[in-house]
Amino acid sequence: MNNSHHQIVIIGAGTAGITVAAQLFRKNKSLDIAIIDAASKHYYQAAWTLVGAGAYSYRATERDMSDVMPKRATWIKDYVEQMLPSDNKIITRDGSVITYDYLVVCPGIQMDIDALPGLREALATDKVCSNYTDPEHTWKVLQHFKGGNAIFTQPATPIKCGGAPQKIMYLAEEYFQKNGVRAQTQVAFVTPGSVIFGTEPFKQELMNVVNRKQIQLRFFHKITRIDPDKQLAYFTIMAHADEPEKLYHHKTDLGEQFSSPTEVAIPYDMMHLAPPQSAPDFIKRSGLVHESGPDKDWINVDINTLQHNVYPNVFALGDAAALPTAKTGAAIRKQAPVVVENLLYVMQHQQAPDKYYTGYSSCPLVTGYSKMLLAEFKYGNERDSDPIISRLVDTSKEQYSMWLLKKYGLPFMYWNLMLKGKA
Repeated sequence: MNNSHHQIVIIGAGTAGITVAAQLFRKNKSLDIAIIDAASKHYYQAAWTLVGAGAYSYRATERDMSDVMPKRATWIKDYVEQMLPSDNKIITRDGSVITYDYLVVCPGIQMDIDALPGLREALATDKVCSNYTDPEHTWKVLQHFKGGNAIFTQPATPIKCGGAPQKIMYLAEEYFQKNGVRAQTQVAFVTPGSVIFGTEPFKQELMNVVNRKQIQLRFFHKITRIDPDKQLAYFTIMAHADEPEKLYHHKTDLGEQFSSPTEVAIPYDMMHLAPPQSAPDFIKRSGLVHESGPDKDWINVDINTLQHNVYPNVFALGDAAALPTAKTGAAIRKQAPVVVENLLYVMQHQQAPDKYYTGYSSCPLVTGYSKMLLAEFKYGNERDSDPIISRLVDTSKEQYSMWLLKKYGLPFMYWNLMLKGKA
């Protein structure tokens, strides 16, 4: 137990926490900043899609936390157990009491494995995998697959990197082609959503990819449980059960079994899932979250200033914040400088901040082993592509140059620029 007080406390040493701390120190080296995180490793999770397809080393995505932690920061290597924002106080698992003047909350998101019955048991088999939990296991499952139904699903909860469940599908389909099993394989993307992607022109380009690869789409399908013994995934059809033109694209028989017009079991020979996800439990009970409505249990911040709507000395960013945009590292790259500038402004002037985040996020949508399109957007699902890159290449089309950016450029920028507060 080690009680302490700090000028700024940051909860979470993931992409957001390290980036914010590094940028703050670049602005003012004399700041007293503590970072609370029990993890001993830091991961570049954006490359896990490639790991799951055998195109990237898992080891290359991992660093010791001590190597990325800003040297001037006080690292409190513990778990947050309780938050008392009215008292500017945090209690850790070992009983330490940490007090602060200002707080930055960016703990990331948790995999809510047990929210989907059967998922934990299914992930222990050689038929079901998830890049979100173990991308090396995904690669083993792909190599083991010999044909049949290859099902890729998306949950109804918010998730980090919403495009990841379809990225691995595109790579898997190409791997099946190279491995000689594609002819005896049905590839299907089964999602509770109504479209493959929400922003044009990226949506249309992805539909071109789906058509070229002859991938079946099933919309408005929410996965509800898995029976790993029978290799069945159960779905509720959330809307348009009697309007097949809205439910299916490239529909073929998967051997599905209907127990009612809105309940269907689909057999699988392999399945990739994005597990249900949620804010960490200590965040849900922190008093910092929305108590009801569509953003329930996500941190209640102003979507432009990233300042908490109740506690003005608290800011939040990253996956646990209630922001109507995709939860990605690219979003954090734009959120971090807003938090830094606004926090420093509030510290100096005790007034409302004035630097705004407009919802920028991006999704590097890998569509094959040498192709990618870069979907960039902001609040309202409006395209927000980088003007410099867009002058050089059409990022809404599959490009080899974008694949090189994904595999080499973005990891370099992450480790050498972003986590050092330079990008």
